[in-house]
Amino acid sequence: MADRDTLGEYRRRRDFTRTREPAGRGAKGAGHGGEPSFVVQIHDASSMHFDFRLEADGVLKSWAVPKGPSDDPHDKRLAMPTEDHPLDYRDFEGTIAEGEYGAGAVIVWDEGTYENVTRDRRGRPVPLAEGVERGHVSFRLAGHKLHGGYSLTRIRGSEGDREAWLLVKRAGTRASRHPTPDPRRARSALSGRTLAQIREAAQAGEADTWSSDRASS
Repeated sequence: MADRDTLGEYRRRRDFTRTREPAGRGAKGAGHGGEPSFVVQIHDASSMHFDFRLEADGVLKSWAVPKGPSDDPHDKRLAMPTEDHPLDYRDFEGTIAEGEYGAGAVIVWDEGTYENVTRDRRGRPVPLAEGVERGHVSFRLAGHKLHGGYSLTRIRGSEGDREAWLLVKRAGTRASRHPTPDPRRARSALSGRTLAQIREAAQAGEADTWSSDRASS
């Protein structure tokens, strides 16, 4: 399980009296038959982007991917690491209040489980969190929209905002050349809603936050 301070940066950036984002005090890990989870959220913040998150050591290791994941191995997508997020964030979908960190609408574009296939130079298995520290992880996704092998590799920096990674689809593992969807037209894998529908619900005073019955501790 992750250290108590792992989510310190996440909590420091947020006022939970103003945002409906989860504070991260309760969700269990590996809730899908023992397989770790992943989620890809579309976030219409100051700049539109996809957030790619992998469960590891009790948190979601997270990267902002401006152009989103691709299932074409020729596409090398820039991925900028962000702070660890709590496991409850797998289900977060709604609006973040104006003036708050990351203000804007969020939908869960894809979610599911993954298999960690990271290996060291001798072919020995490497835990995902350790692979992130080393700067390379490989995994197979089993989502609603994303499937097959991917890798994340650090190409610049070693910590903080200086880091840059590449998210790449591995050839031969359900690869194709389908374009990444227009984020403004994409629909949630959980609720079927678009970003515009999330914003409209908030403006109308209706419930705009997805409610999940995923087990929590």
